[in-house]
Amino acid sequence: MKKFEALGIQVPEILLPETIDLKSWSVIACDQYTQDREYWKKAEKAAEGRKSTLNLILPEVYLDDSGKEKKVARIKKTMQDYLTDNVFAPPLQNFIYTERKTAYGRVRHGLVIAVDLETYEWKPFSKSLIRATEATIPARIPPRKEIRNGAPLELPHIMLLVNDPDHSIVERTGSAVKEDGESPVYDGELMLNGGSITGWVVPEKRNADVLYALNRIAEANTADDGSVFLFAVGDGNHSLATAKAVWDEYKVTLSQKERLTSRVRYALAEVVNIYDTGLTFEPIHRVLFGADTPSLVAALKTELGGNVRECSSAAELEDAVKKSAASFGFVYRSADAVSYTLLETPVMELAVARFQPVVDEYIMKENDCGKNISIDYIHGSGEVFKLGAKNDTTGILLPPVDKDSFFNTINTRGPLPRKSFSMGEADEKRFYLECRKLFQTGSGKN
Repeated sequence: MKKFEALGIQVPEILLPETIDLKSWSVIACDQYTQDREYWKKAEKAAEGRKSTLNLILPEVYLDDSGKEKKVARIKKTMQDYLTDNVFAPPLQNFIYTERKTAYGRVRHGLVIAVDLETYEWKPFSKSLIRATEATIPARIPPRKEIRNGAPLELPHIMLLVNDPDHSIVERTGSAVKEDGESPVYDGELMLNGGSITGWVVPEKRNADVLYALNRIAEANTADDGSVFLFAVGDGNHSLATAKAVWDEYKVTLSQKERLTSRVRYALAEVVNIYDTGLTFEPIHRVLFGADTPSLVAALKTELGGNVRECSSAAELEDAVKKSAASFGFVYRSADAVSYTLLETPVMELAVARFQPVVDEYIMKENDCGKNISIDYIHGSGEVFKLGAKNDTTGILLPPVDKDSFFNTINTRGPLPRKSFSMGEADEKRFYLECRKLFQTGSGKN
């Protein structure tokens, strides 16, 4: 049986405040509400005058603002102040089991762990234990490195998906912890429609059960070439890629022995079962401006195969797409009426993985011929129908994301195109809560 280290995992050292008011301490992931400064102003008001993770992060809505360097310096100073001023209770050397109830009534289960960055790779067709699910944009990494590099603390919003149809690791660990009668280490409401969260320490005696379940999952996800696909990055891929970049630069300053034990080698993350009943995968729809819809449908049919048929109403089109694995709905104005066209394809893998490259090529060829076609990404079918009813606009409904083919598609085709899916609504994204020491201040290495 492989040990945790061989699976790229470490039991983390978790720092939690001595006293926690979750409504002020915990704040949503920095990569949410990137166009909504009002949200972050409300978060600032909720945390005003209190110890808060908001003081330890830089919301990405401010990433391009002037004075960013001063903000980053202030964040790192605040991290050190929290450590020096004994804001945190003595560290916990444990996994943390979490239950997050969102404002939508769903309950998502998680297991907070530390992952070895040597076992993660975001580049396409990687054979690493931990792989990206969507295309990584290298240009987004350097600004994030400025924040993590030299920071005394890290806070996780990374969510790793595990392919566990038997619910053998996260959910079973939670049941065991509750059966043991463990009391939560945190429990309460989150700010700004975030729902609530409860966390339990996983006692050391349960680690063997976690390890056994992980080994079973690793075995089931081992390819013919011996490579193991254990975790897929569901949220926070650019944050994990940043942690990897910081480690790759830092490790060259360390001896071989120091590399084995450095805190910087690891990153905190929450593992969530892709089959978790509280985890929803929502398709992100598309809208094209300036495209000729019939020619676009014809291009897709040529590349993907299948049949084209007309639907009599928006409801019929939406229902057909929702009930399919790989059908696409097109909403567009033709003359004085709105048309609803359905393309039914025989695609077996995740539909968006085949769909987006064809659309990208279509746009490129048309624009090379003098057109001016642009694309946007839409959450919710209502907006697709609203936009598709306008002139010179094509709304495109994408089918649901098939969890059963998710890991296999990434394993065989590499990361999915950007904006392929959304794990729930914005308010359901992970909130910062737990901390872990990262870089040692002063001259010591870590």
